Amino acid sequence: MTAGLIGIVIAAMFASAALYINVAEHPARAALPVQYALDQWQPAYERGFAMQASLAVAGGLALAAQWWLDGGMFWLVSAVLLLGNWPFTLIVIMPVNRRLIAARQAGSYTGVDALLRQWNRLHGMRTLLGFASLVAGLVAAI
Repeated sequence: MTAGLIGIVIAAMFASAALYINVAEHPARAALPVQYALDQWQPAYERGFAMQASLAVAGGLALAAQWWLDGGMFWLVSAVLLLGNWPFTLIVIMPVNRRLIAARQAGSYTGVDALLRQWNRLHGMRTLLGFASLVAGLVAAI
């Protein structure tokens, strides 16, 4: 069950980082004037993407490996939920990211505050996927 425990720990790291973004980082950013909020969002997004993408892949693969070795359905569910962050991000969140990046490059801040709120709501789904993966992994482990 070593791969499964590694996957559970990584799922916990992913979920915790995602929650931090939703309840601490983004609300602090939202308190700034929109131009500064957008200026802060882009480098934070780029660093966060690298970290969370790596965690989703590493944790998802560890959980999938445990499912392959053990056959427990909850290992598979946990892996799919954590890996599900990739398609969700690429299909649902990426269009918002592109609009935010384009607004920053153009220096146009009309509607950016609404886009940032939308981004945070969508990112909240990533947080839920992370915690659902963690719970499924914990259920599989017991």
